[in-house]
Amino acid sequence: MLRFSKPHDLKGTLICVEGIDGSGKSTQLAILRDWVQSIGLDVIYTEWNSSDLISQTTKLAKKKNLLSPRTFSLLHAVDFADRLEKIIIPAMKAGFVVLADRYVYTAFARDVARGVDPQWVRNMYGFAIQPDLTAYFSVPAEVSLKRICSNRAPKFYEAGMDLKLSNDPYESYLIFQNRVNKEYKKMVSEYNLFEIDAEESIHTKQMKFRTEFKKILAKKGISI
Repeated sequence: MLRFSKPHDLKGTLICVEGIDGSGKSTQLAILRDWVQSIGLDVIYTEWNSSDLISQTTKLAKKKNLLSPRTFSLLHAVDFADRLEKIIIPAMKAGFVVLADRYVYTAFARDVARGVDPQWVRNMYGFAIQPDLTAYFSVPAEVSLKRICSNRAPKFYEAGMDLKLSNDPYESYLIFQNRVNKEYKKMVSEYNLFEIDAEESIHTKQMKFRTEFKKILAKKGISI
C-alpha cells in the first residue's frame, strides 16, 4: 500500500465520488464539474471501468457470465491501472482537477461483498494515488432499488446474481447492495471518506460537496 497510504505530492487535485448505484453520485459530480469549469480551473473526468484497453473485454465476459469474483476484481484493477497511468497521473502532474466517478473504494466494497479477501484487494491497489477528497453518497439499498426501477430492472452483476443469493433479481439486489453498503460504512473511518446523505436535496448535497472541495483548494493555496 506504499503510494496509496500517503498523500500525493502532485500539483493537481483528485476528487472522487463513491456510493452504490442510485445514490446520485454521478449527478453530483457532473454538477461539480460544470461549476469547477465555470470558476476557471482545468478539469478532467474519468469513470470506473472505462479504459480502452480492457473495458470491452470486461463487458464481453460479463455478457457471457464468465467472471468469478477474483477474475472480476483483477479485470477492474487492470482497467484502473491503465486509466491511472494514461489519464489521472498526467493530468495531476499538469495541475488539473481530476474528477473520478468511482475509485479504488468501489473495488474495496464490491469485491469484498463478493467474498474476495479485503486485504488482498487493498494490496492490489497499493499503486493508486491517494485522493484529496472522496465524497461517499450514502443511501439505503431499498431507496437505491426504487430509484433504479423507475427507469430499468437491476442488471445481473449489479444485483449480485452471480453469487446466487436469490433467484429473484430484486431480492438479490437488496442482499448484495446491503453488503456493499456495509463495506462502504467501514471505509468512512478507515479512509476518512466524507459521507453525504444521498436522500437530501440535490442542492443541499452539492453545497456540502463544494464546501469540502473549497477546503481542499484552500490547503493548496487556491482561493475561489
